[in-house]
Amino acid sequence: MRTVNIHEAKTQLSRLIDQAVKGESFVIAKAGKPLVKVTALTAPEPAQVRRRGFMAGQIAVPADFDRMGEAEIEQLFGAGG
Repeated sequence: MRTVNIHEAKTQLSRLIDQAVKGESFVIAKAGKPLVKVTALTAPEPAQVRRRGFMAGQIAVPADFDRMGEAEIEQLFGAGG
């Protein structure tokens, strides 16, 4: 993503806006410090961050989860070992 300083943004605002509308977002910085990100209103939102444990308390995992279907698997593939 391109970073431009405030002076450059002022002098080339129309061109920068045209690029943003086409999907080329940019950052405006002051003294090298990023201040704002300019992007088109039609740009897709960043994907929501997936969190571990977001369903805590809503589902239960049986204690024998790792042994479920053991008999069927052994019958299909034979005894392990």
